[in-house]
Amino acid sequence: MARHLDHPDPRDVPLARLLSALGDPARLRIMAVLADRAEHPRGDFEVGVGPSTLSHHMKTLREAGLTWHRLEGTRCFVSLREEAFRCFPDVLESVLAANETS
Repeated sequence: MARHLDHPDPRDVPLARLLSALGDPARLRIMAVLADRAEHPRGDFEVGVGPSTLSHHMKTLREAGLTWHRLEGTRCFVSLREEAFRCFPDVLESVLAANETS
């Protein structure tokens, strides 16, 4: 049976939840990898945490409506959700720009 991952509509995500998801250094490093707006295999995310902690951070970003996770067999591919940029354009562009300069 195929796994199903919940991807909430970014319009249904409260701003406080989105900001909370972006408030962790490891999640900001994940966002920095995704800033190129390309799809990345899960192995691309070397953010200085163990596998289970990385899973937690990925789930937090997904549940905040920021990322899309596509399962292909045993592999997972992650990308930014363009819908999130339409809902929170100034917030996300500012976060990604600040990540580039730090």
